[in-house]
Amino acid sequence: MKNVLAFLLALLLGLALAQKGPVTVGSKIDTEGAVLCQMVKILLEANGFRVNDRCSTGTTDVVRKALLSGEIDLYPEYTGTALGVFFKDDPSAQAVTRDAAKGFAKAKELDAKNNIVWLNPAPANNTWAIAVPQALAQQNNLRTMADFARWVNGGAQVRLAASQEFVDRDDALKAFEKVYGFKMKPEQLVILPGGNTTQTQQAAARGTGGVNAAMAYGTDGGIAALGLVALTDPRGAVAVYQPAITVRKAVFDRFPELATLINPVFASLGEATLSQLNAEVAVNGKNPAEVARAYLRSKNFIR
Repeated sequence: MKNVLAFLLALLLGLALAQKGPVTVGSKIDTEGAVLCQMVKILLEANGFRVNDRCSTGTTDVVRKALLSGEIDLYPEYTGTALGVFFKDDPSAQAVTRDAAKGFAKAKELDAKNNIVWLNPAPANNTWAIAVPQALAQQNNLRTMADFARWVNGGAQVRLAASQEFVDRDDALKAFEKVYGFKMKPEQLVILPGGNTTQTQQAAARGTGGVNAAMAYGTDGGIAALGLVALTDPRGAVAVYQPAITVRKAVFDRFPELATLINPVFASLGEATLSQLNAEVAVNGKNPAEVARAYLRSKNFIR
């Protein structure tokens, strides 16, 4: 009997040692955040990690605080957010917001002081944008944010659907207003809870409540599918936003293989790929976990 118990204890101990973790993954509450979070969760589980799922944790301030406090261990963040929000008072950060390589290096350097490790970014720019219906764009000759500013300043009946974060952040709507010389009035803004661009774009596509413009991201999958067009930013009002996994240093020191596992996956995520994955959720209604698992299998990252 003792031998059987000893064997069982040894077996249980071996299983516990074989399975790494637990680690807690989180994300923002937008479509891309959910897809990337599920992708990391599934990837880690396939490689022997126990993972606590906190995907769609909250807005930027919520998920960042959760990381710094240890409520979560890792989540996908954007280089432009780090430079424009976390380190907005650092001149060295502001000098490189529009340079992808230098921006990532600076975000990684500055966040190391907070005991946060940045894994390699995806080669995609998920920057802020404003999208309008294609028919409206053609009627009013809207192609760039300069055209949008002319349209607004000309007294057009503009109603923009956006998150509170997009309106409040210095590196989002305020940056567009400053660089292109226009100002949205409070009554022209329709604030939707959270940061899900699927909702803002659907409102613009359907004209809900008079909405005819929407907060968008560069890798949104629903823009074209909903008959919208994203206005270009030729003056570079907003920063480069490359997604990368940010990890608490204490966790990374325990599991340095996180970089070996996650970096190749993110290296495969260009703008076209991310747009397609986001569209599977936002347009086709698929579950983010389903989309993430199918992609990982298609690229042989998991079996």
